[in-house]
Amino acid sequence: MLEKSMKIQLKNGLEARPVAVLVQIASQHESTIYIEAAGKRVNAKSIMGMMSLGLNSGEEIDVTADGTDEEEAILSIEKFLSGEE
Repeated sequence: MLEKSMKIQLKNGLEARPVAVLVQIASQHESTIYIEAAGKRVNAKSIMGMMSLGLNSGEEIDVTADGTDEEEAILSIEKFLSGEE
């Protein structure tokens, strides 16, 4: 299991469209992936769960991945949240 803290660097934070993209990215991986913010932990593959977090640009989150491709999962989510994709 890997855990990494990261900052949301998307201009408008995680609104509906970026959440949908993040869920698609997470769903490409076999690992279970959770995102935790402000004491709330949700499955990164759940669009409703992710929307419930209401994350804004500049907020810190913890991403946890557990499985065969956990490292790739963390890296792809970090790349997306940094605005590189």
